Amino acid sequence: MHTVVERELMLDMVLSPERSTPVAARLVYRTEDPYAVHVTFHITSQKPVTWTFARDLLREGAHRAAGEGDVRVFPMRDRGHAVVCVALSSPEGQALLKAPARVVWGWLGRTLRTVPPGEEREWLDLDEALRELLASDA
Repeated sequence: MHTVVERELMLDMVLSPERSTPVAARLVYRTEDPYAVHVTFHITSQKPVTWTFARDLLREGAHRAAGEGDVRVFPMRDRGHAVVCVALSSPEGQALLKAPARVVWGWLGRTLRTVPPGEEREWLDLDEALRELLASDA
């Protein structure tokens, strides 16, 4: 049986060094996709935007700068509070999002208790994935 670990939260989307705007978001972890985390939020579009990246990237980035390319995660202090920053880059643009570190750490801790590091492979159904891959080629 698969488990989903979710957390609703408010992110700050940085518009400039002096301005940011709150953005409702949802963090999602699914044991059927044990290596990934999903962050969904509404920005300027009607449909929500979802970014998927490695749980290990978020885990490392919550404590020290991590990532390169499209997704970078790093901790910092904002007005005396610990935050986790997620910098996203795509052909459509860039975004810098800040989340309260205690919320991210708490949610991440729940995912790590659900599937401890190093045990992700045990949650993968490689036979089913191979069947789906072969069926899509037919």
